[in-house]
Amino acid sequence: MRTNPEAPLVSVVTPVYNGEKYLDECINSVLTQTYQNWEYIILNNCSTDRTLEIAEKYAAKDKRICIFNNETLLPIMKNWNRALSHTSSKSKYCKIVHADDFLFPECIERMVSISEAYPTIGIVGSYGLWGNRVVSDGIPYSTEFIPGRELCRLTLLDQIFCFWSPSSLLIKSDVIRKREFFYNEAYLHADDEASYEILKESDFGFVHQVLTFIRQHEESMTSLAAAPYNKIILSNLDLFTRYGPIYLSPVEFKKQLILKLNQYYGFLARSLFNLREKDFWKYHKQTIQDFGHPFSLSRLAKASILQLIHRPVKTITSLAKAISKIRDN
Repeated sequence: MRTNPEAPLVSVVTPVYNGEKYLDECINSVLTQTYQNWEYIILNNCSTDRTLEIAEKYAAKDKRICIFNNETLLPIMKNWNRALSHTSSKSKYCKIVHADDFLFPECIERMVSISEAYPTIGIVGSYGLWGNRVVSDGIPYSTEFIPGRELCRLTLLDQIFCFWSPSSLLIKSDVIRKREFFYNEAYLHADDEASYEILKESDFGFVHQVLTFIRQHEESMTSLAAAPYNKIILSNLDLFTRYGPIYLSPVEFKKQLILKLNQYYGFLARSLFNLREKDFWKYHKQTIQDFGHPFSLSRLAKASILQLIHRPVKTITSLAKAISKIRDN
């Protein structure tokens, strides 16, 4: 395919650590895009497998592929930011694709087309295939433009969720350049946080087509970072606490906050019956307090009673298994 020099330049970015298992498939998905005016930044984060060898094989065949190597192993979010720093100042859009994901052939073309049609769009999403499940659904088929604040409102109300993975989004490069560090390096869900920030001042485009494949596996960096304390549930509560007041009405925020806290204490009640370790409780008590919600023993007691009332057999079975495990040790 010929590259149209008048088409906006898209920076495709893959930060990778030990990605030899899926990297071939990832890179090939970029090479086979119907949209061809792109540069491809691959940042190798001190991989110890064949990652660099695989990337160099493709770079030797296509000059649009640029490989960078970190001198020292970086934490995940720091590595993502470093990868973005290598993009061209001439690019209009940025398309992240993680090394274990891939793009379907029309991905970049369809996303750029939507963004070009609506100048105020800062992020474009689409349906994604997460394992065998189609995700990011819920937007009416006739809708391809959504005001950013309305999308965030619907997301915080748990009606839709389009921030499934960085691999499923196209972002305007100027939006990335405005932030000193695009991803908050201290935050587990820095990608969601960045989307909430961007959509304060820009809008969202959506392509009603499955354009990305997001690999589903337990060894993902987010899964590993969240274990063993289920940091994800607290991270989501923190996101809601910070952005709910911005995007929701006071009534919506209050009602949804009660629901979120009930869900959280339900999780803690199940953890109580599973006899979680002391460090687990120390982490949750301190972290929820840091988020502005003092740890509530009364909420925990109420949630525990509800567990016994609504699921007595399962709850008692979990408790018996936990006690048995302690005895065995």
